[in-house]
Amino acid sequence: MPEKGFIHIYYGDGKGKTTAALGLAVRAAGCGKKVVIAQFLKGWNCGEHNTLMELPNIKMLCAKPASNKFVNEMNDEERLLTEASQNECLNEALELVEKGDCDVLILDEIIDTLEMGVVDVKLFEKAVYEKANKLELVLTGHNPDLQLLKQADYVTEMVKHKHPYDAGINARKGIEF
Repeated sequence: MPEKGFIHIYYGDGKGKTTAALGLAVRAAGCGKKVVIAQFLKGWNCGEHNTLMELPNIKMLCAKPASNKFVNEMNDEERLLTEASQNECLNEALELVEKGDCDVLILDEIIDTLEMGVVDVKLFEKAVYEKANKLELVLTGHNPDLQLLKQADYVTEMVKHKHPYDAGINARKGIEF
């Protein structure tokens, strides 16, 4: 019987969603699996990029927003450009899956793109509901809908109890990004 791939969701307001997903990526790559990591809505170069891009078996894709603003603060043109970038990244990731160049697909912050309306819903649904049987799929974000939670095999909620950001301390390079 062929190996079945599962759907993982890391979600919530707590720190650690991306960290958990990238830990799985390193484990999978270390076991010879081909990993594609597509990061959405992150317009900065995160520290993990420098290391992960050096590892064989890992391909990083990044869908940058059109500006440094939060999506809800963008004007119409910025939103359209942001949506185009997110869709282009998702398309590229799905093409790698279709070509057989991906065993593990991580869609970091994809849940937020869906909630904010800056990714094509049909494209997202194709990624999740029509995934290849052997593909391991990891989704991260804040508020997945009930249907998505039911579709997943693993669901982990990250709950924030305390965070320095609440005291006005910005994200620190090497720790939060």
